[in-house]
Amino acid sequence: MSEMAILEKVRRIADPILAEMGLELVDTEFKREGRGWVLRFFIDRPEVGVTLDDCALFSREIGAVLDVEETIDRPYHLEVSSPGLDRPLKRLEDFERFKGHRVKVKTVERVDPDQRGHLRKTFVGELLGLEDGTTVNLLQKDRKGGIVSLPFEGIAQANLEPEFDI
Repeated sequence: MSEMAILEKVRRIADPILAEMGLELVDTEFKREGRGWVLRFFIDRPEVGVTLDDCALFSREIGAVLDVEETIDRPYHLEVSSPGLDRPLKRLEDFERFKGHRVKVKTVERVDPDQRGHLRKTFVGELLGLEDGTTVNLLQKDRKGGIVSLPFEGIAQANLEPEFDI
């Protein structure tokens, strides 16, 4: 079974467990690392964050179900973690939910959405949310500033950018 098929299957199994626990699935990975395979879940609890106890409980629950269902056809290690301070933004809803937060967005192709005269892939600024349900807007925080509009389907990666007061 392919890695993508395995991920799709484990997500379907994980969704009801997460919902019952009041958690959300941020991301999953199934990949070869070193000599073995790792199945990694990144989970969160809306508004309050996830605790170590949440991760341990979910790990026990999902591990037991995956073992019984024999979902994965090869040996693997199971890891459950919080998404971290630089939480990835994967779904359209994430771009509305984290409005007002500082983000770093990387596009698939180099673009010049702010007409500055140079193509680039990386944009950092305050997330303003969605426009028309599919365009991500952010206010750049560099010297020139300005609002950048990027189509959701053109985004390769987006993460919250931790802000530290020094």
